[in-house]
Amino acid sequence: MTDQSWPWPAGAATGIGSLPGTDIAEAQRIVLGELPDLPHLPELPARGPGADLVGRTGGLLVELPVELYAARWRIAPRPGRDLRRARDLMERDLDQLAEQAEEYAGPVKTQVAGPFTMAAALELPIGGRLLRDPGAVRDLAGSLAEGVREHVAALARRLPRAAVLLQVDEPSLPTVLAGRVPTESGFGTHRAVEPEVARALLRQVIEAAGVPTVVHCCARDVPLELIRTTGAVGVALDLSLLRDLDPLGEAIDAGLGLLAGAAPALPPPAGRAPTSAQVADRVRELWDRLGFPRRRLAEQVVVTPACGLAGATPAYARAVLAACRDAGRRLAED
Repeated sequence: MTDQSWPWPAGAATGIGSLPGTDIAEAQRIVLGELPDLPHLPELPARGPGADLVGRTGGLLVELPVELYAARWRIAPRPGRDLRRARDLMERDLDQLAEQAEEYAGPVKTQVAGPFTMAAALELPIGGRLLRDPGAVRDLAGSLAEGVREHVAALARRLPRAAVLLQVDEPSLPTVLAGRVPTESGFGTHRAVEPEVARALLRQVIEAAGVPTVVHCCARDVPLELIRTTGAVGVALDLSLLRDLDPLGEAIDAGLGLLAGAAPALPPPAGRAPTSAQVADRVRELWDRLGFPRRRLAEQVVVTPACGLAGATPAYARAVLAACRDAGRRLAED
């Protein structure tokens, strides 16, 4: 592999996205304080509808309004109260970030749900998941691509000295590719999406963003080769779910960066957060098993929690972010 530059500094750490609580100002203070080299725009699902991953991303869609119906998000005939709430929450989050990080000049990450996670979650107006209609999935991807472009631009305007990094969350991608998404009756599954289609629509979103993009997938069977060929610069995954290391090694050798989920997102039975030494050792062990030279580790790898931290206590979430930060610095000193 040839030398390349990465859209993050050596020894960086970041969060996956969500945090506990409802106070966005406090959440952003924590992120900016604990993750100074690669902060992210925090998500606070506890605030309710429109702050969850699907509703938050639904608020970004262009000319494809969404609404809540029976506690599920669906395509709506026209913009309404639910959509306004989702967009208002995002605007407030961006404004609050601009207020706290006005002079920030490094990389900053923002997160959106990917087209297939959205297609597996959103419902059509007549009922049933949007995933069942290939034409609707293409329309969704186009709408999301334009919405992501606008979102990235809005963040860049508020932090003109920062460099935006996009994270596309695709937890449902493996089940979509495998044809394991259940139909509304629960007695069947939706037809599998062909890898070529998934690759093309993911690439459409990534190219529209116009900034370095990582794809996050917290599943056992992450489609690493597909992700690598979409134009993504990195993949974010949970190290505890890895079984076969060969595909990851091939992707890293081909130039894919790794956001290594090395710290549990929920407290273990003992209730204590891992130490920075424990987190760093976990990343080093994986890297050594893959057979790559240590000199590349701190540059190509970003240390993260295994997944979002919305289900953790505030104290545990803060401790995990601090452990990831210090682990990244340990790796940079190796």
